[in-house]
Amino acid sequence: MSIAHWGLALLIVLAWGLNFVVIRFGLDELPPLLLGGLRFTLVAFPAMLFVKPPKLPLKWLLAYGGFISLGQFALLFSAMYVGMPAGLASLVLQSQMLFTMLFALLFLGERLQLPQVISLVVAVTGLVFLAQATPTTEMTLIGFLLTVAAAASWGMGNIINRHIAQLGNLNLMSLVVWGALVPPIPFFLLSLWLEGPALIAESLAGMGWKSVGALVYLALVASLFGYGSWAFLMSRYPASTVAPLTLLVPVVGLLTAWLVLGEGVSLLQAFGIVLILLGLMINVFGQRIRLRLRLRRVGVKSPDV
Repeated sequence: MSIAHWGLALLIVLAWGLNFVVIRFGLDELPPLLLGGLRFTLVAFPAMLFVKPPKLPLKWLLAYGGFISLGQFALLFSAMYVGMPAGLASLVLQSQMLFTMLFALLFLGERLQLPQVISLVVAVTGLVFLAQATPTTEMTLIGFLLTVAAAASWGMGNIINRHIAQLGNLNLMSLVVWGALVPPIPFFLLSLWLEGPALIAESLAGMGWKSVGALVYLALVASLFGYGSWAFLMSRYPASTVAPLTLLVPVVGLLTAWLVLGEGVSLLQAFGIVLILLGLMINVFGQRIRLRLRLRRVGVKSPDV
C-alpha cells in the first residue's frame, strides 16, 4: 500500500479502537437499546439522501442489518452496560473471526485447515481464562457472555455478507447506510419494552455533551468513515494485506481504556488476552506460513502469499 493508504488504514484502526471508550461515554447518559436506536438513525439519516440504495433483495438487506447492526450492537451495548469493561470488550468481540469460521463450516460446508483448528483451540482457551477471571475483576460474567454473543452475531453477519458479495458488484457504503435503516425501529421497540418510557424520557431530557458526542462519533466516524474507508482499501488491495490490520483494534481499545478510563487487567486476564491475540494471529497468518514452509521443503522459492 502507498504511505497515504497506510495512514488511512491506521486512522480506521484508531477510530475503531477508540470506539469502545466512546460507547462507554454514551452509556453513562443513555441506556444501551436507546443508544443503539439513536446511533443507527444517525447513520441512515441524512446519508441515505445522498447514497443510492444497494441492488439487493430485501431479505438479504434485512439479514445484514439484523445480525451486523441490530444483533451485534444490542448485545455489545448491553454487555458494556451491565459490566463489560471497554478494553476487554474490544478484544473479546474479535472472536467474531472464530464464529465466522465455525458458521462457514456449519452452513457453507467449508473445511477447517490445521492453522484454523489450532487458532480456535488457542483463542477459546484464552476466552476461558478471561471468563474464569471474572469473580475478582470489574468484568461481570453476564457482560462477558453478552459480548461473546455479540461476536457470534457479527460472525453470522459475515456469512451473510459473504453471500451478498457473491450476488454481484456492490457498493459497501450503500449497504452500510441502507442497512442502518433496519435496526432503529427494533431498537426503539426493545428500548420501550425493556428500558421503559420513564427511563427513555429521563435519558433524552438529560442528554449532555458526552452522549451527543458519542452518538456523532459512533455514527459518523466509526460507521460511515470507518466502514466506507475500509471498503475503499478492500477494493484496491488484497484482503490478506488489509484484513490483518484489524488485529490492532483491540490493542488500541485496551490501551485507550487504560489511559482514559483507568481500566486494568489481572494477571490471569493478561494471560487470556495473550492467548486470544495469538489465536487470532494464527488464524490470519497461519495458512501463509504453512504454505511457505511446505514450499521451502520441496526447494521452491515461496511467493509473496
